[in-house]
Amino acid sequence: MTDVSNELPVTVPAMGLVVLIGVSGSGKSTFARTHFAPTEVLSSDFCRGLVANDENDQSATPDAFDVLHYIVGTRLRRGLLTVVDATNVQRGARASLVKLAKSHDVLVDAIVLDVPESLAAERNATRPDRDFGRHVVARQHRDLQRSLGKLNKEGFRRVHVLRGTDQVDTVRIVRERPWNDRRHQHGPFDIVGDVHGCASELRTLLTELGWAVAVDAAGVAVGASHPEGRQAVFVGDLVDRGPDTVGVLRLVMGMVASGDALCVSGNHEAKLLRALRGSKVTISHGLAESLAQLEQEPEQFQVHTLDFLDGLISHYVLDGGKLVVAHAGLKEAYHGRSSGRVRAFALYGDTTGETDEYGLPVRYPWAQEYRGQAMVVYGHTPVPEAEWVNNTICLDTGVVFGGALTALRYPERQIVSVPAEQQWYEPVRPLAPATVDREPSVLKIGDVAGTRWLATAHAGKVKIPEENAAAALEVMSRFAVDPRWLVYLPPAMSPVATSTLEGFLEHPEEAFEEYAGWGVTRVVCEEKHMGSRAIAVIAQDAEAAEGRFGVGDGSTGAVYTRTGRPFFADTTGLLQRLRLSAKPLFESLETDWLALDCELLPWSVKALDLIQAQYASVGAAAAHALPEALTALEQAAARGLDVSDLTRQAERRLANAAKFRDAYAAYVRPTQGLEGVTLAPFQILAAEGRALALTEPHEWHLAELAKLNDELITPTRHRFVDLASRQERDAATRWWDELTAAGGEGMVVKPAHLTDASVQPGIKVRGREYLRIIYGPDYTDSLPLLRDRHLGKKRQLARREHGLGLEALTAFVDHAPLWKVHQAVFAVLALESEPVDPRL
Repeated sequence: MTDVSNELPVTVPAMGLVVLIGVSGSGKSTFARTHFAPTEVLSSDFCRGLVANDENDQSATPDAFDVLHYIVGTRLRRGLLTVVDATNVQRGARASLVKLAKSHDVLVDAIVLDVPESLAAERNATRPDRDFGRHVVARQHRDLQRSLGKLNKEGFRRVHVLRGTDQVDTVRIVRERPWNDRRHQHGPFDIVGDVHGCASELRTLLTELGWAVAVDAAGVAVGASHPEGRQAVFVGDLVDRGPDTVGVLRLVMGMVASGDALCVSGNHEAKLLRALRGSKVTISHGLAESLAQLEQEPEQFQVHTLDFLDGLISHYVLDGGKLVVAHAGLKEAYHGRSSGRVRAFALYGDTTGETDEYGLPVRYPWAQEYRGQAMVVYGHTPVPEAEWVNNTICLDTGVVFGGALTALRYPERQIVSVPAEQQWYEPVRPLAPATVDREPSVLKIGDVAGTRWLATAHAGKVKIPEENAAAALEVMSRFAVDPRWLVYLPPAMSPVATSTLEGFLEHPEEAFEEYAGWGVTRVVCEEKHMGSRAIAVIAQDAEAAEGRFGVGDGSTGAVYTRTGRPFFADTTGLLQRLRLSAKPLFESLETDWLALDCELLPWSVKALDLIQAQYASVGAAAAHALPEALTALEQAAARGLDVSDLTRQAERRLANAAKFRDAYAAYVRPTQGLEGVTLAPFQILAAEGRALALTEPHEWHLAELAKLNDELITPTRHRFVDLASRQERDAATRWWDELTAAGGEGMVVKPAHLTDASVQPGIKVRGREYLRIIYGPDYTDSLPLLRDRHLGKKRQLARREHGLGLEALTAFVDHAPLWKVHQAVFAVLALESEPVDPRL
């Protein structure tokens, strides 16, 4: 307990609970308003008002405190400083708040306002709402005085006692950031796995990482610095088992002292500290070697070591919360928290309570369930090689057991290892992989079920309603390709603004005007192939497929629809041809895998049933019925009836029906299996290390794709247009006329250069005859009605889905866990179930 002087500030946890203690009238509410934000303070009076419409209704106190505890718990779970303004003079009231803080693994401080009883009574007498007698204040004051000597034993981190109004009125509150909060340190970092006394390997690894190791006059390593200002972070277990624990300690302690390194405690440091303090510990697992080596050192070094070990904390939160380093890992709920169980988890991990055949505890696979945003880097349990599991990685690769000493370069995500010079210690059990397979990283129902808000960098916050999620879940769970290939789904594409030109519903001029209005100066017009949208994800070989996608069954890719379904039952032949066709891209982009956005041609290869059932039946009905109608009209006219208007209408409808048949027939060609099938790629979505859809303009994509010269590939014809040039606009319009007159669907207009998310990524401009397929043979007779179409929702969907697609690509390229990639993919699929006019 601390009696506060007027000169010293009162420090409270920046993330935690502050309990105000004082009798009614001691000034707690005024104190809270003075030093804390209104949203940070919860008073018992306010909660009584919530539940009883009367802040002084003492009968509502139990319900009021139920509400108060709920709100406090919610705020603490979210990591917010919370101040409780209540008398709290009785141990039971304080105990419930301390328990609540500890259940959320945050620190709890008490601030006592110890003012004279007479002053409190006088203040209450001036308030008409305080109609209780003086005896209440007297009782509270007695309870407080009885409690003062015992508060330090009730679980508070600190108890600050403000005696008298002078201290209450003049005290200065300082928010103290937790020791583990290093969010302001952004790196870059070199994170080093368990060293276990292997000083020589540590020096070798640091040299490999570009560090300059400093030595004293005797040639002993006493520190290290990096010429590029990198900082090392050690995951703990520096000591025990290896040949030179002292050498490791001397080097690391020097780096920490100079600010070149951070270090968290490992379980071996914690045990060595207890031993050095004289506590009774079991001398095992290499501790004897460490103690023997330290005994040979001067007393000053031993004292320095004791101070160093005593100062090690359980974990660090770094780089704005994007990186967490803990010896045995740390689940998300514990990040940045402070409690005994957080420290225990960070030092020892989570166990099932069982032991294996070697007598060692069975570790609970927390990393397989991890869904946090922060990368967690840890060690503790040796593995043959470092492997990513759900944005976590274990760097203990068993150097002391003859394996390797491993570091992770952050944020580069580059793994650097050096082999052990020899096996220094016999392992109790063989090294096992961090995870048996990749399944734990796949999307689970809990990641997507129900109504959710998905926060993204490229689409903002996107709401996924529960009913949309259910529809998407049905598709992904029953019909989608192997999810390991499902790294992207394409967005819906917005049609051009409705044209007012005579005879047209869509026209290129509207697209040019829209982009010019958005500030785009140059666009590319790409031929819109009338096929089926296809995403092709291909690995160069089976080894690349297993290494990058975790697919070890020999398959080398997938070609799937815009809803993630496979196009064919067996795509082996298509993938083999595509891999050969894409060889120039593998070479020029120096990658062993590619994701391509394409059209699969012809349309009839996948839509033949639709063509026969929906379009051909309409065409056949018209071809049969309309000539008979004309014959009947001719007979009526021969009898002298005036049916000229009806005859012209039937003739026009017959001509329209013929145009309708010609329109869909243009997209039908015979295929036999995969023979006759082609792909028309128009964008390279991603390659290893690069989300190319996000970083490269369309001119680059089309130039790269032009390198593909194979019968499988249908080129995407295109032309660039300077929107300030009337001549180039007119030439592009004539080109569109020629494409559509020859049976083409139309074109897609896109910004030639990269733009922000407020600009449509692409606008489709479809030809007049193609639109007959969409709106019906006689749609040209209804243009005034059709022009009143509403594009707003479709356009909003197009932008959001485009952003979500980029989110998925970026996550995959950045080696994010597959569930995180799939959240964005799933969101695209969910938004596709939004009710929008399908003709758009």
